[in-house]
Amino acid sequence: MLRRSAAALVAAGVLVLTACSDSGSGSGSSANGGGTLTYMTFNSPSLTPTFWKQSIARAQKDVPGVKIKQVVAPSTDRDSYAKQLQASGQFPDLLQSITPSQYTAAGLLRPYDQSWVDQNFLLPQGNAIKGKVYIPPTNSQIIPLVFYHKSLFKKAGAQVPTTWQQFLDANAKLKSAGLTPMELGGNDPFAAAMPLTGAISADVLGKNPRWIQQRYAGKVKFTDADVVAAATKMRTLVTKGYFEQGALNVSYADSIKNFNAGKAAMYPMGSWYLGSIPKDQWNDIGVFPWPTDDGSVVVPFAVGGSMAVATKVGDPAQATKFAQAWSLDPDNLKALIEGDGAYPMLKNKTLADYHVTVSPAFSDSYAYVTKTDTKVSSIGWATNDDALPGSGNNDFYAAAQALFNSGDVKGQMAKLDKAWSTSTQ
Repeated sequence: MLRRSAAALVAAGVLVLTACSDSGSGSGSSANGGGTLTYMTFNSPSLTPTFWKQSIARAQKDVPGVKIKQVVAPSTDRDSYAKQLQASGQFPDLLQSITPSQYTAAGLLRPYDQSWVDQNFLLPQGNAIKGKVYIPPTNSQIIPLVFYHKSLFKKAGAQVPTTWQQFLDANAKLKSAGLTPMELGGNDPFAAAMPLTGAISADVLGKNPRWIQQRYAGKVKFTDADVVAAATKMRTLVTKGYFEQGALNVSYADSIKNFNAGKAAMYPMGSWYLGSIPKDQWNDIGVFPWPTDDGSVVVPFAVGGSMAVATKVGDPAQATKFAQAWSLDPDNLKALIEGDGAYPMLKNKTLADYHVTVSPAFSDSYAYVTKTDTKVSSIGWATNDDALPGSGNNDFYAAAQALFNSGDVKGQMAKLDKAWSTSTQ
């Protein structure tokens, strides 16, 4: 449940504020007789209104008498909407799948009891911030993976790459065969940034997993030679013409349609794309991790989560009990696994326990989660201490878009350093 929409909230979103309580955070509980909690959710193709209705009803069984007043964000950009609500004194009691680092400094969220987290999740500290967990680490994703059409690789005589040079060779063979090597969807900044996310996560964090923490400490910079070299890889893919024509004008939604239609051979995207693979293509679409120079496997990893609880909630015990029940409900994870390609992270459960039907690409990529390998924070997607400051994620995505038209890679990295300094002052 890490997926974000890059689209700005429409003006009509402001009108949705009237659907919330007119009072501040937490007062929804007390103002409605001590039994009502406001709960911010969002809709997506897999998380439909019916899903929310059923999942809320199941969790309510563990908290007799509690009432849930659902507040639906007008887009999947939950953080922007939550901040609008907070600014207008309407911060919800419960918030689904937000980025906790954007709220903890202001003291807006209540941490979970660590013993409960330790008892129930495979990576209890996977999304912890300064040692405290604000969203239960229920699921994880790899951002990005590279999805590919086996049939198009066979047509071009290309091999599945493990090294960066092999990746370039595969792109060249595909292009020579008259095929578009890669789909991107660059009109949406987060999608445009997938190659940059892959390159820096694999090449820089793969060698120095504490790079982001060292950036906070001022010991490293985006303009350092190793970061510039990694970012230059994306620029190389652009200059060699390996993305579809007019990639910056292709929306994220259209990029999925294009790739599924076989208009491109490869598609760098977060593992949530697994939920969008058509069943009639399950045996044709494969997956591999972003290639490194030496062929070592580096997994750009992000631990997601479910529900945050506001600090000023009127009844913390009720709110926490509801959030815990929702987070441990295997039916909720089933929907995320099948529809959003989320990898489940509950203890003492196998994939079979969720009674899911998944593609071979899901099983193959899930193996990177369960086995020992080099897992690093996916830059621009982490929800833990490695989360970028302020608007850092959007700044990072914007730099990736700029690399389509600018050969000044170091200059774009310098802008990230400047934005970092502004955000951390």
